[in-house]
Amino acid sequence: MRHHFPGLDLLRSIAIAWVMLFHAFLVGGLGPGFAWLSRFGWAGVDIFFVLSGFLIGSQLLRTLQRGERLSLRDFYQRRAWRILPAFAVVLAVYAAFPVLREAPGLEAGWQFATFTLNLLIDYSHNQAFSHAWSLCVEEHFYLLFPLVAWWFTRRPSAARFIGLCGGLVMLGIALRTGVWLRDDALNPPRNWFVEDIYYPTWMRLDGLLAGVVLAALRVYRPALWARLQARSTWLLMGGLATAGLALWLFRDRTGLLANAVGWPLLSLGLGLLVLSATAPRGWLGRWRVPGAGWVAAISYSLYLSHKLAMHAVHEWLAPMLPVQGLALFAVYAAAIVLVGAALHHAVERPCLRLRDRAAPAVSPGPQARRAAG
Repeated sequence: MRHHFPGLDLLRSIAIAWVMLFHAFLVGGLGPGFAWLSRFGWAGVDIFFVLSGFLIGSQLLRTLQRGERLSLRDFYQRRAWRILPAFAVVLAVYAAFPVLREAPGLEAGWQFATFTLNLLIDYSHNQAFSHAWSLCVEEHFYLLFPLVAWWFTRRPSAARFIGLCGGLVMLGIALRTGVWLRDDALNPPRNWFVEDIYYPTWMRLDGLLAGVVLAALRVYRPALWARLQARSTWLLMGGLATAGLALWLFRDRTGLLANAVGWPLLSLGLGLLVLSATAPRGWLGRWRVPGAGWVAAISYSLYLSHKLAMHAVHEWLAPMLPVQGLALFAVYAAAIVLVGAALHHAVERPCLRLRDRAAPAVSPGPQARRAAG
């Protein structure tokens, strides 16, 4: 079973770059001429969700499809080694050095430790390290999906699987619509869009679900999977068109229509792009962009630390530099890459080596090791 897809490295590198461009608003943005480039950068997180659903789903479903015993302990240990060390280091920096925070307020440490930040955050007052919300969603997925997959594959049924997926999509639409209508009517004195719709796990299952559907196709319908891969160009075009339509709806990012149906539509489009990227002879699959694999490899560390690096440059270096606009943003980018690479090579990689030495027989391959964060 093929484990490494260069096309997915490209998508992951695009996703992390897009997220960092979006967060450039913290340091004044890229300027009005480039607002189009950063405006929808939050969608990079949704690319990560689809990739996680696909890669983790493929790993677990393949184990179950072969009739092998699914060791939850091994799975959770591997995820812990993958996620926690770099996360703990960055959290420690946020807690110990308030001057480095991109915003003054930081939620209580126990919310980060229990990955409940996305459910309990007071976003109006505690925005520092708030991008850890997506890690909370990922952790909830890691916790629950192996159990759901084990239960569901005891008696596999395509009809039940389709029904479950369709039900989850409709439930998400209903929940977001109901919460939006309630909060819009009550207008509570807080950032209810972020706290009630954008961050909670149960509102953001569409991307992970799209990835799991792809994983199920790959594992249980390999002939259909191969036929779809043979049409990678059409998948690419369809994915771009569908994602583009979703982003058109998100012109009003906090609007009802976007948040009711925009998320599943966006996830469908991104899912088609991921499927297209797995085709070795497709445009995305055969396009070797120099550096994309390395950026993909350090993307988790980049995601964790990029706001710290941005803020440090903004406070201490940018005022001394005789450059503005894109030239100044190049300095931000260099600092982000430097800090992210240092975190990756000093913390993330050594811990992954320790993990693989402890259980070398169950290593899932390089692409699965890059699954989300």
